[in-house]
Parts: sequence; structure tokens; C-alpha cells
Amino acid sequence: MPVTADFLVEIGTEELPPKALRDLEQAFANGMVTRLAAAGLGGGTPRSFATPRRLALLVPALAVEQPARTIEKRGPPFKVAFDAAGKPTRAAEAFAAGCGVTVEALEKLETPQGAWLVHRGESTGRAAAELLPAMVAETLAELPVPRRMRWGSRDVEFVRPVHWLVMILGTEVVPGEILGLAAGRTTRGHRFLSQGPLEIAHADDYDTLLREQGFVIADFATRRERVREDALAAGRALGGETVIDEAVLDEVTALVEWPVPVTGHFDDRYLRLPEEVLMATLQGHQRYFPVRGPGERLLARFVTISNLVSRDPEQVRRGNERVVKPRLADAAFFWEQDLRRSLAQRAPALADIVFQRGLGSLADKSARMATLGRLMAPQLAADPDIVDRAARLAKADLLTDLVREFPELQGRMGYYYARHAGEPDTVATAIEEQYLPRFAGDRLAGSAAGQCLALADRLDTLAGVFALGKRPSGNKDPFGLRRAALGLVRTLIEARLDVALPELIAAAVAAQPVKIADRGALASELHDFIVERLRAWYLDGQAPGFAPGDVTTETFEAVRLRAPASPLDFNARLGAVRAFMAMSEAPSLAVANKRIANILKGVKDDVSDRVDPALFEAPEERRLHEVLEGLLALHRADLASRRYGEVLRRLAALRDPVDAFFTAVMVMTDDTAKRHNRIALLRRLRQLFLDVADLSCLNTA
Repeated sequence: MPVTADFLVEIGTEELPPKALRDLEQAFANGMVTRLAAAGLGGGTPRSFATPRRLALLVPALAVEQPARTIEKRGPPFKVAFDAAGKPTRAAEAFAAGCGVTVEALEKLETPQGAWLVHRGESTGRAAAELLPAMVAETLAELPVPRRMRWGSRDVEFVRPVHWLVMILGTEVVPGEILGLAAGRTTRGHRFLSQGPLEIAHADDYDTLLREQGFVIADFATRRERVREDALAAGRALGGETVIDEAVLDEVTALVEWPVPVTGHFDDRYLRLPEEVLMATLQGHQRYFPVRGPGERLLARFVTISNLVSRDPEQVRRGNERVVKPRLADAAFFWEQDLRRSLAQRAPALADIVFQRGLGSLADKSARMATLGRLMAPQLAADPDIVDRAARLAKADLLTDLVREFPELQGRMGYYYARHAGEPDTVATAIEEQYLPRFAGDRLAGSAAGQCLALADRLDTLAGVFALGKRPSGNKDPFGLRRAALGLVRTLIEARLDVALPELIAAAVAAQPVKIADRGALASELHDFIVERLRAWYLDGQAPGFAPGDVTTETFEAVRLRAPASPLDFNARLGAVRAFMAMSEAPSLAVANKRIANILKGVKDDVSDRVDPALFEAPEERRLHEVLEGLLALHRADLASRRYGEVLRRLAALRDPVDAFFTAVMVMTDDTAKRHNRIALLRRLRQLFLDVADLSCLNTA
């Protein structure tokens, strides 16, 4: 059994960026675990730690030395290594020298490709303590840090200045220097509550030592749950229920090392503000947790999490109340000022706001949205005038003070301002719903006018940015086009909107104020981009009704090749193909489809589509023809009603006559008339399947 020891590494820093802390923790742990595994050091289940002032990793049972490994190094071909007299050439001597042995110590390796000179030996493993410092340094250098900083006179960089470094293997310090600091065993506890430096005797003591003597809960998940429980308990003590937003919870957890709940109060008059404004102020600006009372109404109370145990909690409470008061006062002032001018009065000023250089102003974008919305309105059972009015007011709330202060409230504040100005409810709702869905899993626009705006907004952005040649590349998508495309297809499919996407794309491209050499080519490229987002949505198992693995690349391609114009139609076909693949007849029919496709691909003759029963020779071809003729009427009816599952279920009954046909009938006979007749029969059969999907794409293994 190899000798093992627990390994601990801790990087002590100034306060790390709270929104990035979890990513930094996970990246550090993943990078180290990958390197340890590659080095053959193994280790048990690792534990990562992250607080505002530290990143750490504890790996139990790490091998203190790499295992010995058998090595095999191939050299030059044998015929190159020795001359005609059997003497070593310079190539053989150089290879032997590189391996640290004589030519006589090398061996001959026989392979099907020929004989080679080979060196076999055993490599002794290196001590873990020799390898670990470089691994830690390399991992830190690869962390996802958008901007690194320097400090002092040192020529080192990290996300924040680093003040201490711990590296312990078992009970021994791992010697090494990282980011200009020598490794040791001394950590630091809470900045204010701890009584001084803490010496770590054993790597496994880390978490307990910090908690019991340093007033630090180093484990992020444990600290997060503590924050949640404390915040909920504090809300109950106020007679309500604390509102826990998961993103705010993460950020608060990343700001504290020893969480202590504090409750506070604000003036009841601020409850007259829209709830979203209160929530944005408390959560977004202050990282406070709001509290709901009976009837789900917000109370004039909040819960915040302090990072220390105060001797005067009342002073801490009053301090937090003082901080939030001017924030709420500003929000109230902005609200009152915004209500003085309606969205209609603000809309003309959109002409002075550039949407995107080359694509005109926000007023231009609003006009294009109105045109696209009117085009879609009849198909979505929306009132064209309502859609037009909502589109022309849709971006006006961007000019209000509250939306400038809280950009995440765009659309929602437009709803409030439209209602206040007496706009129809349908217009106000559509203004809010234009931005839905905002993120994966978000709700969709529910009103017909809102759906028109949501689609028009995304189509215009996609077409405009593509027309400018600013397509996403790699991980770069500054305009959020992938998110826009996914929101587009989600709306069409989940809201069951049966519209022809290529027509909408063509209209959006035609409306762009950009000179486009080939509009058709650009529209086709944009359509392919959207379909690729659709592919990822299905393959990742995010589409409703489809679990991960339900849709494979082959099943998606089988439908894509039929180019359904409507994403809703695409979805129906995909569901039918998935159900078909579960049938026992599927493999045989998929193979037959491939065979038919290959036969038809090789046909050079000009063959009529007419099938003449008089030319049938074998009963198997007559039987196949009769079965096909018998199901045509039902097939067409099901196809017209998009009952694709029924279409494929009925076609599955063709397995036996199809198998019998290929067993008994020679399609490519020398008799031209019979050959053409059989090809026409196969064309008719293949078309029945192609009416749903190209089953020849399916993997039948």
C-alpha cells in the first residue's frame, strides 16, 4: 500500500470579489484535482473552501510519492538504426544516449508496420512535495480572473493581493514559494473576532481550527446554509417570511466569514412604491433579504447578515437602517419624477439614442418591431393596433430614472408607467413581456401582443447584428444572440405558436438599414444559427417533454433534413420519431430506408413516378404495393393534422412486406420496364417516411 497523507493548500488574500467567489473556488479545486490525478498522486474526495479572504483545498490520503512506472520509448525504425553490416548508426547511438543507456541495452519491437528500436525501463516516482508547489502555481494562473492586479513592489499578479500561503502534507510544511510568498502552516482567522495567527498542526485540522478558534466557517456550502437558516429564523421573528433570492444568498455568503443576522425597519411610506423597486433596492443595492407578511405583501422590514458579533447589536441595526433610507428615498423620488411624463411623451426622444451603430436609433428599432409585430399579429390572434402601439412605446421606459438606476426593471417599469398613463392593459402587458424569457427557465410571454413583441424584438436584434457581420464566435457573444435565439424558439414551441420561421427571418432581414449583398443567403445563415440553438436545447434535455438522451444527433438530423418551417412542427416530428425509435419495427425499417436511399441515389435513368401493377412479377412486390395503396388516405389525413406519431405507427406495419420485398425481389433487374417500375414503388415508399423525417439518418445499432 502506498504511503499517504492529507494535503492542505490555502491562499490568504484581501477580500475577493463576491460574485466570482464560487467560480474561483470550483476552478481552483477542479484544476488541482486534475493535476493530482495526472501525476498519479490520487487522493480521496477533496473538500474545497472559500471565504472573502481565502481559497483552500483539502485532499485526504494523497500519495506522498508517485508510483514507479514502466516506460517504453520507441526510437528509430530498426532498418534505420543499423547498417547493412549490423552496426549501430548515428540514429541508434543518439537515441540510446537520450535514454541514458547503451545501444546494447535497447530492445527490438516487432509491429505489423515493421520493427523498431525501443527502450524499456522503470521510472521512479517523484515525491509529492516536489510536485505540489508547481501544481498550485499553475492552477492559480489558470483561474477565471477577468482582471488581475499587482501590489507592493513584487512582480506577481492575482485577483487580489495575497498575504499568506499554507501548504501542508500531513504534518509537514511543503516547501515552496508561490505568488512571492513562502509556504507555511500559519493561517488567519476572522479579521476582527480572531485573537491572532493560527498554527495548523495537521492538514485535517483546518476546518475545525478556523471554526473553533478563528471565527471562520470556511466551507462555502455550510456557511450558505447557515445564512439561509438565520435569515429565515429572523424573518419569522418579525412575523413574516424572509424572501431568499438564491443569487443574493450566494453573494451574501461570499461577503461574510462568521454570519450574524440583523433585522431592520424602514418607513412604511415606501411600501407605496412598486414591489419590484423595493426588492431591487433591498436586494440589489444593499444585499438585504426582504420580508413578506400576511397576504404576500412586503413588510417594512428586512434581514441583513453582519460579518461579526457586535457588543452593541442595536448600533449595527441602526447603521443598516441609516444606509437603506437614502436608497429608498432616491427610489421614491425617481418614481414620482418618472410619473410626470408618460411613455408616449418620452418616445420621441428614442430617436436620439443609438441602438447599435449601423442599425439606427431605438426609435428605428421600435418601428421595425412594430412592422414585424403587425406581420405576426394575425397568425398569433393578436390585435395589430395593440401590437403597433406597444412596440412604439416598448423602449421608452429606458429613458426613465428608475430604469437607469435599476436596468433589470426595464419592461416591468414600462408596464407600470403605461398603466398610470391610461394605456390599455394589453399594451402595458406587452411592454413588460417583450423581454420574456430573460434567462433559461424563465416564464414566457403569455399575451398574444406580448408574444408578438418578444419575437419581433429578438428577430430584429438577430437580423441586425448578423447584417453587421458581428456573429458570435467561440465563447464570445457580446450581443447575447444565442440567448435571443433560444428565447425565440422557446416562445414558438412552448407557447404553441405555429408560424413559419423562415418567413419571419426574411422579413426581419429585409427591414434592416444595412446594405446586404445577398439577403437570402444572410437569412439562410441566420436560420441555421437558430436551428443550432434548437439542437443544443433538445440534446441537453432542456425542451419540455424530452429528457437528456431522448434526442440524439441522428434523430435531430432526421427531422432537420425535412426542413420544417415551423419550430412547433419540428417539435411534433421529433416527438414522433422518438416514439418510433422505441418500436420493435424501427431498426428494420431504418435499415430499409438507408438501403432505399442508397438505391435511389444511384439511379441514373429518368424514371416516372407512376407504378404499373401489370409489371409486377413477384407476389412480394404486389403485396407491398397493395399495402401502400391501402394506407394512403389515412396517411394523408394524419399528415394534414400533424398526427406524426400515427403516421409512423402505421408505417411500422410495413416492416414485414418491406423485408419480404427485399428478400424476394431484385430491384436493379436488367429488364428496364420492371426496373423502373420497382424504383417508382420504392420512391413512393420512401416518400411516405420522408413526409415525417428522413429515417435513413437513424442509428440502428
